[in-house]
Amino acid sequence: MRCAIAAFLLAAFLSLAGADVGGQSPAAHQALEASVLTQAQAPVAPSLDSSAQEKAQPSAVKNPGSSAQAQVRVQDQSQLQAQAQSQAQSQPPGLSGEKAMEFVRAQVAFGPRPPGSAALAKCRDWIKGRLEAFGYKVEDDAFDAATPRGRVRMHNLIARKGQGGKGVIALASHYDTKLMEGMRFVGANDAGSSTGLLLELARALASRKSDVDTWFVFLDGEEAFEEWSSVDGTYGSRHLAQRWKQEDVVGRVRALILLDMIGDKNLDLYKEMNSTRWLSDLFWNTAVEIGLRNILSNYAAAMEDDHIPFLNAGIDSVDLIDFNYGPENSFWHTDADTLDKLSPESLEKVGRLVLAVLAKLQAKFSK
Repeated sequence: MRCAIAAFLLAAFLSLAGADVGGQSPAAHQALEASVLTQAQAPVAPSLDSSAQEKAQPSAVKNPGSSAQAQVRVQDQSQLQAQAQSQAQSQPPGLSGEKAMEFVRAQVAFGPRPPGSAALAKCRDWIKGRLEAFGYKVEDDAFDAATPRGRVRMHNLIARKGQGGKGVIALASHYDTKLMEGMRFVGANDAGSSTGLLLELARALASRKSDVDTWFVFLDGEEAFEEWSSVDGTYGSRHLAQRWKQEDVVGRVRALILLDMIGDKNLDLYKEMNSTRWLSDLFWNTAVEIGLRNILSNYAAAMEDDHIPFLNAGIDSVDLIDFNYGPENSFWHTDADTLDKLSPESLEKVGRLVLAVLAKLQAKFSK
């Protein structure tokens, strides 16, 4: 991605936003997050470190009365316990920053992952395997991209369960790393963090039912091979946006949420100025409402990123990005972009924000 204009101070905006924007408490928005993670009909496939789910415990029965009454109460209690255990087993697991971080570690283990590389192919197979284990149908959107290094075969992955007949909200991230010759660039934050969180959101939402479908889009070729330009970079998003336009998918996609560089321990999300205004404001206001104001930067900038082709195609889109990675962004596109710079807490906070906004969008577009 590229920062197109100088950042400017947003302190006044944040000061205004602190005055209970929307009139809803953090507790109300925790309920919104929970509404997205609705009851599953079957258990979600385990993630890399699937753990045992907690079992709901029945309340103690007081004053059982006669022995016959006590026996009935014991039977009722057993039924309640069985029902509680069954419900606990069928509930989708909540979002976990630790699990998202595991997905990041798994990507980094493949090493540098530039488009067209064997390492990216292995990583892509792993991503696809995870998504299929969660129960999604995964489309491999393969295409040949014309690059300064010649034609390169690239692959977008689109995971979904529905076809978007009643509308779609797309969650997206690029999963390639920049080709950095002479440097071992493993891209823990760019794009390991956003891809890891996208996988964790897919896991947590796998059994969620909604009138509006959620699609998970993993984009290839975001990074430029040489110098960032309109023709070198955003290969996957440019291809997919054009394809969706030709296939009349654009009209069904109500919103696209792009994640990029969201794992920094010192997280501060820019107010991205190319994003659709109402959607950007929705994220900003919701972050304040649910107690996540501390992850919002005081600065804004217009970013050239994977959301631009979708905006150009007519899809309302927002870019969630922390383009302040290390002192003066010094970790970006260097061999310092490593796992030790990230935190599960940052991943979980961004995930919580996405879930809260997703619930609002589903309510808005289900009417």
